Parts: sequence; C-alpha cells; structure tokens
Amino acid sequence: MLLKLDTGDTRPLHEQVAGAIRRAVAEGECAPGDQLPPARELSRALGVNTNTVLRGLRTLRDEGVLEFRRGRGITVAKDADTRSELAERVRQLIADAARAGYSRNDLVDMIRGMS
Repeated sequence: MLLKLDTGDTRPLHEQVAGAIRRAVAEGECAPGDQLPPARELSRALGVNTNTVLRGLRTLRDEGVLEFRRGRGITVAKDADTRSELAERVRQLIADAARAGYSRNDLVDMIRGMS
C-alpha cells in the first residue's frame, strides 16, 4: 500500500492519514479483509508521528472502514469500500453546505424533511 500526504493540504495530519487510507480502499488498493501495515511502519513511511497515524486509524475504525483485532492487527472491514465512499461523500456535502452558509444541524433538518 503506497500512501502519500499532500504537504500543501491544510487539514490536520490525522485527517489526511485517514483520507489517504479511505482513498486506497475506495480505489481497490486495499480490499476488504486485507491487513494494514503496523502504525509504526505507516508513520515511518508517511513521515508523521505514530500517534497521528493511530488517531487517523481510530477515525476509520469508528466509521466502520477498519477493524482492530487483538493479535491480528488492523484489517479492512468487510463492507469498507461502500462505507468509505459514502463517508467521503458526506464529508463533501458538509463542506459544500458550510460554504453555502448552512450548519450541520441545517443539513440534518433538510435530510429529515426529505424522509
């Protein structure tokens, strides 16, 4: 798995790490069931602190993209490819709404109104 961070990106590094892994999953570079390299190895490859990588990995675990298993390491979740794509689209929607002057609560109200 070849991950790169954009030095011109203004997002926090842990978000960039999560985004790079999300992208790798969405593009099929990492398939469901694949094991990720250890956090220390990822941090060396990306040139960031191990805690930064761990924070990004925890974000992806909370989103359901990754699974942490004691003794087995970190693996890509079974339906991670669809979760990863949807999570990225939601993030983009939130960013677009913020640029248009809407809050997250406004978006929630809009979604509830469409149900």
